[in-house]
Amino acid sequence: MPVLEASTLARNAIDRFIRHLADLQFSVTTRRIRRHYLNEYLRHVQQAVDSAEVTVGELLEPVHADTWLADAAAGKTRTRNTLRGPDAAAYPNSMRVRVDSYNAFAEFLGLPHRRDTQPPVHGDILTPDQAERLLHDLALRRPIHANAVTVLRTAAVAALVADTGRGVPELAHLKVSALHLDGEARVELGDGPCPLEARTIQVLTRWLNARAAIIAELEGSDPGHLWIPTKPGRPRGGQPPVKPGLTPAAVRTLHAAHRTLVSQVLGTPLRPGALRESGQAQSGAS
Repeated sequence: MPVLEASTLARNAIDRFIRHLADLQFSVTTRRIRRHYLNEYLRHVQQAVDSAEVTVGELLEPVHADTWLADAAAGKTRTRNTLRGPDAAAYPNSMRVRVDSYNAFAEFLGLPHRRDTQPPVHGDILTPDQAERLLHDLALRRPIHANAVTVLRTAAVAALVADTGRGVPELAHLKVSALHLDGEARVELGDGPCPLEARTIQVLTRWLNARAAIIAELEGSDPGHLWIPTKPGRPRGGQPPVKPGLTPAAVRTLHAAHRTLVSQVLGTPLRPGALRESGQAQSGAS
């Protein structure tokens, strides 16, 4: 792989890096995460040097990496509020992924710059028993003031993450037709079928019934999206709100609903990936 010139624009180098990951068949999720954190880093350096045109050489100056990681750890690079407040420190695991993204990019460029990485924080990983209990609580407990249909959708997404070992971005665009809940229950994914547990079948069936009631309010045929908004969208450009069901629920919507519900049920926010990793650990042990 040729080493890029230090004068190459950083944004072009990031684009080439993401294409390189695609050529190596890295998952869509990995590529999205790498791009997200490298773009965050680029914006941080652009602000530091007061220029939109940042080169690879400038981007990977150690002082810029150190300042970025320090500000990120303190929550200063956050662009949206969180359940813990806008000034809360970053989760340790998000810092680990930032460092991993930086190191992978430096390796792609053929540069020696590296930052020490940390192992995953165990508090963000559930044991199989803990995951099973959380899925049970998500499916059966509805916190006060929580929207019942949103809770049901969140429980169904969480159960499917646990069963398939796939992240929310990979499951967000599934169609109802991918589900087969009779006989040998399974979900059809891009690389083949995945069997479903009994508790997943139950919560998916409940979600499909709730979804059907939402779709019944639409005029016309069912668009077929498995995960749909549970409330009308915001009015835009003077137009009336978009009815739920016409478009799929956004990944960030599914993530936000998960964080909110888990915080109410468990007392602390927990990313959907914890359920994914728990399911993978259980499969590896069986």
